[in-house]
Amino acid sequence: MKAAFLTLGCKVNYYETEQMMKDFEQHGFEVVDFHDRADVYVINTCTVTNIADRKSRKMIHRAKKRNPDSIVAAVGCYVESAGRKSGIDGALPDNALSETALSDLVFLNSQKKDVAREVAAYLQQHGRMTGAGAHCLEAGGMRENKMSGRTSGRTRKYIKIQDGCNQFCSYCTIPYVRGGGVLSSRPAEDVLEEIRQAAERGVREVVITGIHLSSYGADGSEIGLQSASPQSASRFVRLKGEPLVELLERVNEVDGIERIRLGSLEPRIICEEFMQGLSRVDKLCPHFHLSLQSGCDATLRRMNRHYTAAQYREGCERIRRYYEHPAITTDVIVGFPGETEEEFEETRRFVKEVGLADIHVFPYSVRTGTKAAGMDGQVSPDEKHRRSEILIADAEELKALYAQWFVGKIEKVLFEEVREAGGGRYLVGHNERYMLFGVPVQEAREKGYSENQIAQLEIRQEHCFI
Repeated sequence: MKAAFLTLGCKVNYYETEQMMKDFEQHGFEVVDFHDRADVYVINTCTVTNIADRKSRKMIHRAKKRNPDSIVAAVGCYVESAGRKSGIDGALPDNALSETALSDLVFLNSQKKDVAREVAAYLQQHGRMTGAGAHCLEAGGMRENKMSGRTSGRTRKYIKIQDGCNQFCSYCTIPYVRGGGVLSSRPAEDVLEEIRQAAERGVREVVITGIHLSSYGADGSEIGLQSASPQSASRFVRLKGEPLVELLERVNEVDGIERIRLGSLEPRIICEEFMQGLSRVDKLCPHFHLSLQSGCDATLRRMNRHYTAAQYREGCERIRRYYEHPAITTDVIVGFPGETEEEFEETRRFVKEVGLADIHVFPYSVRTGTKAAGMDGQVSPDEKHRRSEILIADAEELKALYAQWFVGKIEKVLFEEVREAGGGRYLVGHNERYMLFGVPVQEAREKGYSENQIAQLEIRQEHCFI
């Protein structure tokens, strides 16, 4: 039996897909590329925007079209969102995925660990799908719904250490579809053992990630770190990132791991104590993704973000005091309800003044059930698109300006794969600041560069892939 996987959305989803792949292999499945014909397709879905919803549905349909006799399993956040829209918590109603009738099996985020087992059981019971119906998993097993990337050999591996978010930004459904606002931190020894095993398989770089990474240890769970006691861990802002720093210090000691990279951080965690702690982790890459969302304080308040633009700027300045030319990247939502042209221009000025290395731009997406969905001043789709295009152009200029700093310098590049670009073939990889560089394959051979190798590269303009 062949199983294929597609991941949409965040780094946590990518990590969880890798875990599902391992589970399927342990149940005797051969994991193949999603573009291949398979017996089972698993789509790890995303619901962060309307576009993510549409893409989730599209990929489900595409999988079924590729092999009409296959089993298609929809998994994760879009599944959770569909159930939530129906007003059901903890289990899916019969019509939860009426929009995705081609899904044969549906699983909540909390059920991802059971997907391989349940699919194997279903195949044992029913063989190949006959189109008779779709199923979903509940606490007691499956029931009928009548509506019917690999770790080994990779240079970089995502490591999920935390789940859940309790920030409840006014535009976001993630707290609802990822644990209902309940935080959960993995025990340090579990994390370290997974990283040790990855290092033994040749992984050089780990990316530490979570749904709200800054909250690691803030749930008061027994994670094996001194600072994570329930008495001191009521809020991550009070902890000042101590549990995360303590974990990183231990990851830093793992033989074979040469780089540690962090996922998205809450801006408020960038305090002096946190930066002092990070500076002790010598394998940590100077690449910080701090989610901004808006450079306008009035918009930030409507978003229920708990910082000001000035505080965000202070965080960036603090990072730069500890690291030379760090890569500070961010997310920005344009066209949020009530955002005027003046507020949008305020955001444009802010990101330029702060000097970000890259910006992920998102037009505001109405998410049913969130506070923002009912706000006055909804911005038209055409206007959101116009503002997105403007800010994307600004982001390209900032990225090019940031990249120019590396020309003429010698950088440590972790070469990862061969890509085709502009009619040529290049061995490409990232430096510590996550800038992508490419060397023509012939030149790479002459210099002895190869995949899964960290090598020093004197950067020329033509090496910069921006």
